[in-house]
Amino acid sequence: MPQGSSHRVVLIVDENSNPFEMSCAIEVFGLRRPELGRELYDFRLCAADPATRMRDGFFTLTGIAGLEAADEADTLIVPNRPDTDTPRAPRVLDAVRRAHARGARLIGFCSGAFTLAEAGLLDGRRAACHWMWADSFRARFPRVLLEPDVLFVDDGDILTASGSASALDLGLHVVRRDHGAEIANHVSRRLVFAAHRDGGQRQFVERPVPAVRDESLAPLLAWAQERLGEPLTVADLAAQARVSPATLHRRFRSQLGTTPLAWLTAERVTLARRLIERGEERLDVVAARSGLGTAANLRARLRRETGLSPSAYRRRFGRAPGEALTA
Repeated sequence: MPQGSSHRVVLIVDENSNPFEMSCAIEVFGLRRPELGRELYDFRLCAADPATRMRDGFFTLTGIAGLEAADEADTLIVPNRPDTDTPRAPRVLDAVRRAHARGARLIGFCSGAFTLAEAGLLDGRRAACHWMWADSFRARFPRVLLEPDVLFVDDGDILTASGSASALDLGLHVVRRDHGAEIANHVSRRLVFAAHRDGGQRQFVERPVPAVRDESLAPLLAWAQERLGEPLTVADLAAQARVSPATLHRRFRSQLGTTPLAWLTAERVTLARRLIERGEERLDVVAARSGLGTAANLRARLRRETGLSPSAYRRRFGRAPGEALTA
């Protein structure tokens, strides 16, 4: 896990790269956070050429480090761009391969999956890319296990996000993995962006949209999040939404890509993680306040979600005595 700003994140900018994903990386990994009392990462930009023309020639990026900075990265964010059929420069692919060979973590945003696949690093591994390019990606890289209906894929040392906005989803996931849910939630609040969006890409795929009355789940989700410690059931959620349980399941599948019970459990685990990070040591209290019921269920759910026991999670992400976190 990164310790303060000693963990260096480097983003390679290449010819015709998208400025939006570059900005997402800067927002998540590059901004100073004095309210936390420490910096989370040491962030750098680099490029193969001293002047790099960004997407559609909107501007040219100059004055950043050369490609050698990629050799110092603990986490390397690879280039992406909309013209996925144009091969990457060999020296860029070589820099990505060198980073992987020495154990750096690799991240691809949107079409960045093409860069990682061109480098030969995704064969036999799970990955995500934008739904518009899913067919062409499969045709070019049949050995990659493409997951078309997710916002991002965490495959250990290689992580990929499906689209431009999901660069923020993946970035916050990395912060959560490195520094815990409390810090990730703080970063998300500063971004005014959801710390965790449920569902996958199918909610964004173009399809005919019939004229229907508003069936948004947002009011129900907000209502449930305020009552996670109560013995809520799927039947309770359906009653609050004034629909049948079957209709509620259909709406959750359509809008979030998950089930009501899975969503409710995930929210409760997230609340439990935050309680542990904030210093609550009594597992029965954490289990009760988060709605997970028993300490045994809390242990099982937390290990399934994070791979850690409550005590190990507390040691890694718990707040030090006297440490404060500004909301």
